[in-house]
Amino acid sequence: MRIALTSYRSKPHVGGQGVYVRHLSRELVALGHSVEVFSGQPYPELDPGVRLTAVPSLDLYREPDPFRTPRPSELRDLVDVSEVLEMWTAGFPEPRTFSRRVARVLAERVADFDVVHDNQTLGHGMLDVQRLLPMVTSIHHPITVDREVDLAAAPSRRRRLTLRRWYSFLRMQGAVARACERIVTVSESSRRDIVRDFGVDGDDVTVIPLGVDAGFVPPTAPRVPGRILAMASADAPMKGIATLLEAFAKLRVEREVHLLLVTRPVPGGRTEQLLESLGIAEHVSFVHGLSDAELVEVMGSAELACVPSLYEGFSLPTAELMACETPLVVSRAGAIPEVVGPDGECADLVAPGDVGELELALAALLDDPDRRTRMGAAGRRRVLERFSWRAVAEATVAAYEDVVRARTPGPEHAQEDAGC
Repeated sequence: MRIALTSYRSKPHVGGQGVYVRHLSRELVALGHSVEVFSGQPYPELDPGVRLTAVPSLDLYREPDPFRTPRPSELRDLVDVSEVLEMWTAGFPEPRTFSRRVARVLAERVADFDVVHDNQTLGHGMLDVQRLLPMVTSIHHPITVDREVDLAAAPSRRRRLTLRRWYSFLRMQGAVARACERIVTVSESSRRDIVRDFGVDGDDVTVIPLGVDAGFVPPTAPRVPGRILAMASADAPMKGIATLLEAFAKLRVEREVHLLLVTRPVPGGRTEQLLESLGIAEHVSFVHGLSDAELVEVMGSAELACVPSLYEGFSLPTAELMACETPLVVSRAGAIPEVVGPDGECADLVAPGDVGELELALAALLDDPDRRTRMGAAGRRRVLERFSWRAVAEATVAAYEDVVRARTPGPEHAQEDAGC
């Protein structure tokens, strides 16, 4: 099949969109299909055989100058102007503006593709694309969940008003989701949330779990004694890092432990402030911008890892840590229990946001090296049995074939056309 894979932003190593685009496109090509990725900035890293067509935005959120005001010479058309205006008024325009831009590009190339796969853009322009070509839409989880967590953590009425404006694109995403002909998601938890929050018919949603790249392997070097690892956006309330920091501060009272966070905190933000108030800044380190090989090395360096999220649509880092035989303490939240399996087998599950329960679980696992070894081995077995990118690609192709078949006239229609 000739596949157009669209993604409004595809950051290679942080967040799931760029990781999903890279691994899915690689496996689709390995199955013999043709894949062209259409992405806005940041662009993905793609494997040989996958073509990238840039659909540039104004890149208003790029580092080191997020929320920048572009020069007048950068504005190419009314879509660009609307992108700036929405950013100036505290909105998030990228899903809407990317969908308009990619719809224009694909309208001129309808004959080049059999199917379009949209990676959670859910902008109005994608419905224009769907009128031209069969389309499958990935929704990893509805961002309505992020909104509710952020609103609950907002410190002031003004901040809540700003957040409601930022998340105003969700009205559009819900309307587009209800008009999509086929949706794929990554877990039963996400499927239930999509049905509930976006009002989608559950029969139109197919669950295809994510895969883990073969490069995630157990370590060859000894693990660092007392090292606890976590991988999450440090200042995003939904990731639960504040809960982990408070539990870690309690652990530090009686034992020599060190916390390594794979993230970059906002300078002067809530994470740095919490580190100072808890008095643990010298015992917490941050790393970011790692290559794939460096990331695998870090994942395998810890005695245990923690996923303290308040919600996850799937949590690919959790599965990747399991592939590295790193034992886990995780929140009983969202799809995480689906990923790790029964409590105590590959991970110990705790109530999300419960500092005391998390501290006790971390301490118990640190004190039991034999159980850590058994848990790590069980985690790798589960990943090898259940989470393969090849299986993801094969199941996704089946979804493509379904929507293409639904658009293809049956024999009775062909006969009628011939009679005409």
